[in-house]
Amino acid sequence: MSEHRRKLPPPQGGGRAAARRGQPDPSSGRRAAPRGATGSSADSYEPGSGSGSYGPEPGGRAESRRATQRSGGSRRRAAEPSGRRGGPGGPSGPGRGRGRSAPPAKKRIIDYPRAGKYGWQRWVPSWRLVTGMFIGFVGSLVAVAGVGYAMVVVPNVAAAAKSQNNIFEWSNGQVMVATGGEVNRQNLNYSKIPEKMRYAVISQENKTFETDSGVDPSGIGRAIFNMARGGETQGGSTITQQYVKNAMLNDQSQTISRKFKEIFVAIKVGATVPKDEVMAGYLNTAYFGRGAYGIQAASRAYFNKDAIHLNPGECAFLAALVKGATYYDPAGATYLDTNATATNNSRRALLQMQDTLDKMVEYGHLSAAERDKYRTLPPIKSPRSNTRLSGQIGYLVDLAKSYIVHNTNITALDLQQGGYTIRTTFDKKKVDALEKAVEKVRSAKIKPDQRPEDKYVQFGGASVNPSSGAIEAVYGGEDATKHFTDNADATGAQVGSTFKPFVLAAAMKWGVLNPKMGADQPNEARTVASPKSIYIGKNKLKIRKYDGTVWTDDKGREWLQTNDDNASVGPKPDYKIDLREAMRQSVNTAYVQLGMDVGLDKVKQSALDAGILKGSLASADYPSFSIGTSDPSAIRMAGAYATFAASGQQNEPFSVRQVKDQDGVAYTHEDRPRDGYSKAVADNVTDVLRTVVEKGTGTKAQLPNREVAGKTGTTDGNKSAWFVGYTPQLSTAVCMFRMDDNAKNKNRKFLEMYNTGGQEKIHGASFPAEIWHDYMAQALQGQPVMNFPPPAPIGTVVNAEPSPTPTPTVAETQTSSPSPSASPTESASPTPTATETCRAWDWNCDQTGGTDTGGAADGGVTPTPTVTDTSGTGTRGGGNGGADGTNGDGGGFFGGTKN
Repeated sequence: MSEHRRKLPPPQGGGRAAARRGQPDPSSGRRAAPRGATGSSADSYEPGSGSGSYGPEPGGRAESRRATQRSGGSRRRAAEPSGRRGGPGGPSGPGRGRGRSAPPAKKRIIDYPRAGKYGWQRWVPSWRLVTGMFIGFVGSLVAVAGVGYAMVVVPNVAAAAKSQNNIFEWSNGQVMVATGGEVNRQNLNYSKIPEKMRYAVISQENKTFETDSGVDPSGIGRAIFNMARGGETQGGSTITQQYVKNAMLNDQSQTISRKFKEIFVAIKVGATVPKDEVMAGYLNTAYFGRGAYGIQAASRAYFNKDAIHLNPGECAFLAALVKGATYYDPAGATYLDTNATATNNSRRALLQMQDTLDKMVEYGHLSAAERDKYRTLPPIKSPRSNTRLSGQIGYLVDLAKSYIVHNTNITALDLQQGGYTIRTTFDKKKVDALEKAVEKVRSAKIKPDQRPEDKYVQFGGASVNPSSGAIEAVYGGEDATKHFTDNADATGAQVGSTFKPFVLAAAMKWGVLNPKMGADQPNEARTVASPKSIYIGKNKLKIRKYDGTVWTDDKGREWLQTNDDNASVGPKPDYKIDLREAMRQSVNTAYVQLGMDVGLDKVKQSALDAGILKGSLASADYPSFSIGTSDPSAIRMAGAYATFAASGQQNEPFSVRQVKDQDGVAYTHEDRPRDGYSKAVADNVTDVLRTVVEKGTGTKAQLPNREVAGKTGTTDGNKSAWFVGYTPQLSTAVCMFRMDDNAKNKNRKFLEMYNTGGQEKIHGASFPAEIWHDYMAQALQGQPVMNFPPPAPIGTVVNAEPSPTPTPTVAETQTSSPSPSASPTESASPTPTATETCRAWDWNCDQTGGTDTGGAADGGVTPTPTVTDTSGTGTRGGGNGGADGTNGDGGGFFGGTKN
């Protein structure tokens, strides 16, 4: 190729012509300097210097323009990836040519994210958008409210409060009773409703009723918020809303949709229905308990009078019931909640009644002088008037209802509406047999018209199947329509020496503490005790801790344990007997000391393992805990002994096998047994308790050709007596006590049973064992004879010297050993007695002092429950007083928890 046609490299910076003209450099944005201005050799062209030795650049001005265009296009393409607006190479840059602009942005209905904005500003809505959305939202709500308002109808009061029967069945499927479906209701006109009744509910429930619109926005908000977070719902807070709720009984679901429906109905009722009609509808549909809907039925149920004759005090009382009859009916409703005792409910009802009367005065609906006439609860009639619930049926129905409410998803309101078929565990034959056995003793031995000591005598009993925990029979009292407390479920009566088997079981399960080791040491520091272990049967025994030191209370006072009749048991001079003999003769001193050696915390745990409820246990801080200062129910005692009968397998007592509704099976009970004790421990306890029945304090409970194990129990002051026993097929507990439980008596308490039934003293070996025998003979008739499993050897003989099982000799107060055929009485827990040789807290007597308590807890504090009208105070064997003063922390079947 000839040299003169050789292609030259493109000029830089727009070419020399541009430089000569002083045009700006497109790459730098600076104006080019005239040639020679920089002083550089490149600023001038000299022929013969380097590659520029060919002479002047050809092409002139046109060539320079083309070079400039080529250079600008390259720069534009290089700049495009980083942005296209305004910079070099962008839409307005030199590379786009002249007179060209970006196309306009497409308009949107909702400008979001916002066009023409960058970064965070794109996500900030404009005021136009916010305003438009708010108007749309409010408009939608108004539209929905309008549709909802138009769709709902004002409820028909006459159609409310309808319900169906609940069918209760015996365990074999035969109908026991159909109840719950009757509608106890009679509507009244507004003019027939007492003015004071209207103002009582207005003062207590909704003081602005006569002027408000019928709804409470704040109350609605709380209810919806609670439902949304899964909490408990709240009812309508105005009388109008509550009236609507009462009138919508066919839909009691607690859902947000139902709450909104209720709101719309309340708004419509408030706008279209006169206030007097709303008030009449509310008081005619409200539920007051005892199956009574409406004020007229309630007036009859509680006062046996027409509503028009109610006085202001009675009106204020009925207004309290609207809040929940379960907790304000003075007769109590423990079958629904163990806290709803007669005492608790009476206290709550009185407080609520007084508050209502005070508000009536405050709001000008009652004069102060008239108000002062009503400072106490008005007289109230019997809560059960349904004759179908008489006898034991009412107790059985209450137990079944209580079990359903606490153990299924079916609520008390659901049961109130009815429609359920309930298969119970109750055996009609056994229920009838238990009732007949009690009535036989009552009619033959208890003569309240002849002996004052026979007044207020009560019995309770229960039978539990050891293999399943099914409650097969109960005796709750003379008549469920007359005696309202179920004595099978909760009495508050201490169990006495029937508690000793739990002490023996603890000694064989965990063992006695090693005196050389601390109480907090593991089981290796313990010695499992054999029933042949030796303990002291001496009366007024000084009780010691496991380490041998003398036990003292918080005031430094020692404890001297006594036996029944202050008798020492065992051969002189040491009175040593083994644990089997101590159980046979129910020796207090031996088992109180054994409890201290094992540790009262383990004794308590042993009772819990057997199935006793924690709330029914007394304080375990005192030695007498081991001899029965606690007050479990008859159902729980039968269930706990059933654990021994089942070789240590514990089953929770239950009363309902199956529940059906219109859709089919709603609930089926499932057995969930657990290990309460090992087989060796349970069988050895049974073997020891067989000795009690064969030749001890429980000989009256012997059944021909059947093996029986059991224990008698008598408590401090002779205020209660028990016999709890079992065969392999059935465990039964029977208790007896005296208590005037008239609801109007504010100082109810257990009474002594000296001379009751014509006997000097009542023991578990007397009437309770006699009732147990007569009942079990009938209950087991036709069932196969079964024997207990033989016990495996267990434990070590503690205190082995001298050899175990000496011939029992009662010293000091008896001159000869008891005959095996005799029926010695069990040791009770007598109150402290003072003697010349050894008085209570006398450190100078020959025993070096001590508390001659014989089982009175707290070193002499009255252990028997005392019912008062205070807010839940009371004493019970050193334990915490219960809410009602009798039942402690809830010693009943369900004990306040959902089993």
